[in-house]
Amino acid sequence: MMELLIVAGRVITILPLLLVMAIFMGKRAIGELPIFDFLIVLTLGSVVGADIADPSIQHLHTAVAIVLIAVLQRLVAIIKLKNRDVGKYITFEPTIIIQNGTLLRENLEKIRYSIDNVLEALREKDVFDVNDVETAIIEANGSLSVLKKPHKNTVTLEDINIMNKTSSLAFPIIIEGRIQHSVLTKLNVNETWLKNQLKNQNIDETNVFFASINRDMQLHISLKNQHEVEIPPLYN
Repeated sequence: MMELLIVAGRVITILPLLLVMAIFMGKRAIGELPIFDFLIVLTLGSVVGADIADPSIQHLHTAVAIVLIAVLQRLVAIIKLKNRDVGKYITFEPTIIIQNGTLLRENLEKIRYSIDNVLEALREKDVFDVNDVETAIIEANGSLSVLKKPHKNTVTLEDINIMNKTSSLAFPIIIEGRIQHSVLTKLNVNETWLKNQLKNQNIDETNVFFASINRDMQLHISLKNQHEVEIPPLYN
């Protein structure tokens, strides 16, 4: 019974301290979670979890550890503000994964992102066709930033005084070089039709990394070796 009371007392005293330290560290440490801040939060969780679960641990030591961890995070944040080069060594660089509607295979492999990951992240940004994207970037915290092509920017129908048109939706029919036969069946086409389309564009099917088709049966293709895509300079 006494141990349970000790645990309850630790929970009651440690949570206000965590709240104060979270406010001290700032909104960025809680919201975006770059890699260093993620490790800070992970360490805080481990320290607090051990303190609550094991009454034999000195409670004062846990409190001191929490304060020191928060101070360390704050110091690193200040150093990063004063010297950008420091930040490059303790976080990830942003990575361009789509440029002018083309998926960049090498960059995806560097950050170990699959096409499925990218398509899901795009849908969360209300983008359902890779060809609508001018530039897509995986930020240092793992989130996706998307710049649509100028003619795909959102405007209200009232502003331009036109009736609603068919939504921009594309269906992936080749993912990482593998033909999605179930999608072809839904679209009432077959593999032979797809291969003929590739042949008409002088594209070797073995070199296709990703391909999608829209409602107008227009094919959009990203090759495994896409050397002609010009990637803009990007700084963290």
